[in-house]
Amino acid sequence: MQDDPHPPRKPRRRKRHLLLRIDSWIDSTVWTAGFRAAEIWEEITIFSRRFRVRGWKRVVVELADEAMTFGTAGFVLLLALALPAFEETKKDWRNHGDFAVTFLDRYGNVIGHRGIIHEDSVPIDKLPDHLVKAVLATEDRRFFDHFGIDFLGLARALNENAKAGGVVQGGSTLTQQLAKNLFLTNERSLERKIKEAFLALWLEANLSKKEILRLYLDRAYMGGGTFGAAAAAQFYFGKNITDVNLAEAAMLAGLFKAPAKYAPHVNLPAARARANEVLTNLVQGGLMTEGQVVAARRNPASIIDRAEQPAPDYFLDWAFEEVQRLAAEGRLKKHSVIVRTTIDMGLQQAADDAVESSLREYGDSYKVKQGALVMIETGGAVRAMVGGRDYGESQFNRATRALRQPGSSFKLYTYTAAMEHGFTPETMISDAPITWRGWSPQNYARSYKGRVTLLTAMAQSLNTVPVRLAKEELGIDVIVETAKKMGVETPLRSDKTIPLGTSEVTVMDQATAYAVMPSGGLQTRRHGIAQVMDYEGDVLYDFDRDEQPAQRIVSEQATASMNRILTQIPVIGTARRAALDGGIVTAGKTGTSQAYRDAWFIGFTGNYTAAVWFGNDDFTSTNNMTGGSLPAMTFKKLMDYAHQGIELKPIPGIDNPLPNGNHATGTTVAAAKGTEPALPGLSRPRSLSAESTRLLRRISRDLAHAPPLPARKVAEAVPAAINARVER
Repeated sequence: MQDDPHPPRKPRRRKRHLLLRIDSWIDSTVWTAGFRAAEIWEEITIFSRRFRVRGWKRVVVELADEAMTFGTAGFVLLLALALPAFEETKKDWRNHGDFAVTFLDRYGNVIGHRGIIHEDSVPIDKLPDHLVKAVLATEDRRFFDHFGIDFLGLARALNENAKAGGVVQGGSTLTQQLAKNLFLTNERSLERKIKEAFLALWLEANLSKKEILRLYLDRAYMGGGTFGAAAAAQFYFGKNITDVNLAEAAMLAGLFKAPAKYAPHVNLPAARARANEVLTNLVQGGLMTEGQVVAARRNPASIIDRAEQPAPDYFLDWAFEEVQRLAAEGRLKKHSVIVRTTIDMGLQQAADDAVESSLREYGDSYKVKQGALVMIETGGAVRAMVGGRDYGESQFNRATRALRQPGSSFKLYTYTAAMEHGFTPETMISDAPITWRGWSPQNYARSYKGRVTLLTAMAQSLNTVPVRLAKEELGIDVIVETAKKMGVETPLRSDKTIPLGTSEVTVMDQATAYAVMPSGGLQTRRHGIAQVMDYEGDVLYDFDRDEQPAQRIVSEQATASMNRILTQIPVIGTARRAALDGGIVTAGKTGTSQAYRDAWFIGFTGNYTAAVWFGNDDFTSTNNMTGGSLPAMTFKKLMDYAHQGIELKPIPGIDNPLPNGNHATGTTVAAAKGTEPALPGLSRPRSLSAESTRLLRRISRDLAHAPPLPARKVAEAVPAAINARVER
């Protein structure tokens, strides 16, 4: 029997039927689920119709729905805004003032105090009742009723300001002011106000009202270099805070608004007029009657006769932060200390005068209101610091905290990196149009010079050259790394525009970095504290003893090349108004940011480096002010004063570094050809000759390094000295 050539394929047929059944089950299941979902939805719809509203009720429901929607979105937004504010609370803010520091200048004279030991502060319950009432009546009448933000008080302040046509009343609560004092700065910005509001809510949630009030009275600036009501009572009246009478309490309460304006040792009539306003506030607030305050009106407070002693408050704030940093690093075991700083009060006064006279004489014409300055002696000691025009009006330190665009002064880092990579001041490079990823920078004069040397490009501040170096030779990362090595601590952006100075830095950053050049390429080792001692005389910290020696960060060849370039800028470049008198060799670089918002000059001699900035707090443009105008002129005024009667040090790596050379003569001639008159000079009182100063410094060094006498000799010498004195 022959086999069937086409036998049946039963397994494949069974498989096909199985797939058909699966497909059918899926279809039926999906259809059933959809049908059931439709039924459920219809049931929900029928059920929901019972709650359907019409007419005016529907409007209410719709508004409530929208409010919930926008409320949820607003809550998420508020959370995002609150996170940066709450980051501030992670710091050790309770112990921020747990220091009692007496500051001395470089010569050992007392220049100020900072901090407060909490155990020595007076509890609220022990303060005079009239003092607490005077503060609350003036600063925050509803302090015990609000939760950190007083919307009623804010509405009242807006109404009063609208009536007066200006700002006559503030809307910030006492808690908001404390939040600013504890965590923030006086910078006027929307970001700061948002943080302030959230931090006020946080303080109210974590502290009692009495704790908030005590911290406020302990931390507020009260004029005369004093912080806290207790220190102010001692300074102005010579008495404890618990002993002040109503007239004195009113004068103290009046200081919180504007301590510089109402400080009684500066303007007693204004302070008494302000105290009278506080007494009126007590009556209007219902805290006292007119009969209770009439005696204080008739017998206003008198103060201790103190001459106005200007304190370097911006410097002291920075030095206090340095003390806290040393303590956080474990270098200080005590918090009640005496600190010898590096500040020179003669140079500090000259720096204050230079900035203030510049603003007073040219501020209106240039439409500029603020300035900052840092002066560093070669070796790293900060000798002067100006953080703003008036510390009483704003304690925001523009020298150490303000981030501003440096403009062309940032080119120092690009050219230094180029010198480290084998370029020289004579290297030729093209000044021509260049485009980098869609960006085409232009020179200030909108013209190009063709082939130029790097010296000419830097001296005339050509913009295309540093961009070409960054694009074709160095790369952005190399420039950023060079800036960091030289002392720029502010985080820098790594974008293509950074060679022209678009990434913000501080005045302190610039002074620190430029000071590398007169030190021969070594670290600046910037410092404001020379020594810290306790009240028993034990040295807890000494900069020369406890800090590492300066390391080389720029090669000698690159330093010499950069100094050759920088010393030509006051001769043939953009900083001719910065050239010093007497042929003293000057070096430096100007900088002007976009839209003339910032103007810089950072310069140096062999002795000092100074960084000068002018601009406006609200970032508005000046009237075409460049770094070669007011900043350079202010630098010259300060440096001419600083170099009177001192031994001049040479700038490393240049020919004829001292005034008897040809280079110095050229500098003097260039300065004389300035198109704008220089600022009036400062006259430095001469107390010691340069020779006497050198001798005293040598004796001081010898005594510091002299070995101690053996105990036996000391024991023998002391009685002998006493006997000799008795015999005489």
